[in-house]
This record gives sequence, structure tokens and C-alpha cells, in this order.
Amino acid sequence: MTSVLLVEDEDSFIDALTIGLEREGFAVTVARDGAEALDVFPTLAPDVVLLDVMLPKVSGIDVCRELRAVSNVPIILVTAKSAEIDTVVGLEMGADDYITKPYRLRELVARMRAVMRRRQTVVITGGGLDLGEAPEALTVGDVLLDPERHEVFIRDESVTLPLKEFELLALLLENAGRVLTRDLLMDRVWGTDYVGDTKTLDVHIKRLRARVEEDPSVPTRIVTIRGLGYKYATEAG
Repeated sequence: MTSVLLVEDEDSFIDALTIGLEREGFAVTVARDGAEALDVFPTLAPDVVLLDVMLPKVSGIDVCRELRAVSNVPIILVTAKSAEIDTVVGLEMGADDYITKPYRLRELVARMRAVMRRRQTVVITGGGLDLGEAPEALTVGDVLLDPERHEVFIRDESVTLPLKEFELLALLLENAGRVLTRDLLMDRVWGTDYVGDTKTLDVHIKRLRARVEEDPSVPTRIVTIRGLGYKYATEAG
């Protein structure tokens, strides 16, 4: 049975969501604050985490940061409509998706199943993301990415990337010099069944630029092609 760590402090949401998820076949464990979530996570090893942003003791953003440092478990943020800034920060911390209160159970379950399907490691093959034998390491300028070892070196320094950042960078490097549309990037990295908006892509691009660019405010490697998408420039400058 799929295990869910529900990190939420509002009783009304806890009761309704626990009943709904159990009816959908999930085993639900509840943590009512951020500290409790961090305590139970190592033992529970859940398949997915539903993480409210506004939590007592330790904020949802800090919980997300701590979990992502030790695990690639799918994390879905649960936010209030007024918490757009928190949502962006949470995505920057490595959350896979977000949903805004109030939400429909059917939409939440669809998102949970989508992020769990994408949990398995993906490697680059023949111009697209697919499962299979890992190719040779990709090198563009001073960035080296090894899909088989899941390693990235930027300016000769080892860099640890969350799974989605790794997949996105791999796709960009594999197609260096080519324009990749926003739809293509979303489909290849997040899957055609992704039901969120494209803000997730923008946040991940921003995070990658912070890693690979000499000056992230003036990107010369991961370049925006207005009205189309992005490309990884083969020569910076």
C-alpha cells in the first residue's frame, strides 16, 4: 500500500483528507507540525509527502529543505491562495508540485500519482528522456553531467542537484544549441500527465542558472528564447 506522510495542523483538513486518501488506497500517517514530520520521516520512509507550508515549530519550507537534503521523495506543497511567495520558495527548495487550498480530492490524488510515477530515475537516450542504458557523460563548456553516476561537475566542483533539476539540466545539455519549447521541457521532465502550471519550470530554470551561470542575473548559458522556451548555449557570452 502506498504510504503518505500528511504534514498538516488543521484538524478539519486532516480528518477529511485522511478519510478520502484511505478510500483511495493510501496509508496515511499524520504529522501535526514540522518537527514531528522530521522525526517520523526516516522511520516511515513514505512514498509521497503532502506538506502544508504554514506549520508550527518548523515551517513547511524548512521541512522541505531538510527532506530534500536527504531524499528524493516526492513532495507536494499545500498552500493558501495568498501564499504565492511561499510556493515559489518551496519549489526552489525542491518541492515537486503544489496545490492550493481549498482543493478537490480528485485533483490532489492525480497529482500524487503523477509525481510518484516520475519518482524512478530517468536517463537521457537519443535526444529524449527515457529509461534504459545510461549514455556517456555530457560536457558543455565547464559543465559535466554523468547520467549513469548521477553526478554533476560545474567548474570542476561537484554539485548535488535534486532529481528534477538534474533531469532538466541533462535535457538541456543533451540538446545544447537547440531551442527547447516550454511544452517539450514540461512533457519530458514532468510528464504529459502533469496537471500544474508552468511556474515549476521557471523556478527550476532559475535554480539551474544560479548553479551554472557566472552571473545568474544576466544568463548567457541557459538562454530564454522569448515566446518559445529555452536553450543551452554552446558558447557563453
